[in-house]
Amino acid sequence: MEEYSLKPLPPNDVIDSCIVVLGRFQPLHLGHTSLIEAAEKWRLENSAESQLVLCIGSSNKPESMTNPWNYNEREEMIRLWLQNQQGFANVKIVSIPDIDNPPMWVSHAEKYHGKDGSFFTSDSFSAELYKKAGWNVVISPLEKRDQYEGWRVRATALMLSTINDDEAIRTVLSLSLPKSTVDYLIKIDGFRRLAFLVEGGEPVG
Repeated sequence: MEEYSLKPLPPNDVIDSCIVVLGRFQPLHLGHTSLIEAAEKWRLENSAESQLVLCIGSSNKPESMTNPWNYNEREEMIRLWLQNQQGFANVKIVSIPDIDNPPMWVSHAEKYHGKDGSFFTSDSFSAELYKKAGWNVVISPLEKRDQYEGWRVRATALMLSTINDDEAIRTVLSLSLPKSTVDYLIKIDGFRRLAFLVEGGEPVG
């Protein structure tokens, strides 16, 4: 098993009784935002006193076509999107490094997002891990899964990575990404880097 540094370290202000949404957000796309909106609606209806915690996974993985944007950039994508939304008054964003050890994942992640809450997800594998760890798991169907899969979004962005027409990029990627994400990645040249990260094929995930 390849070893990675635990970057970042767990925060000091972990709060238990939370509603957890976990994703890699590579990048933040409309499937993610739909899931976050559904989680917030569920929180307000079922556990309004709990905090919504958005967890960015793979924070310690090296830059690659699978992981082109670092966790600080992904956190900024989420923050920019939240700024344009109504509500979301009780939300926290944390980044969690991978340990490549599924049986130990939940106990590791709890150091970052807290314990004794509900795990809100559309991913069956993650759902099973949290169920085995004793969490309440809420399954939400992912809308337009074939369109919003992360690898598909990155593949589309890769095709646009050498185009010097920001409006063309906005037109194509607005079908799968929030406007705030597209604008931010254009601003930091976040699409252009993809052209230098091609490794002979985009892996699924």
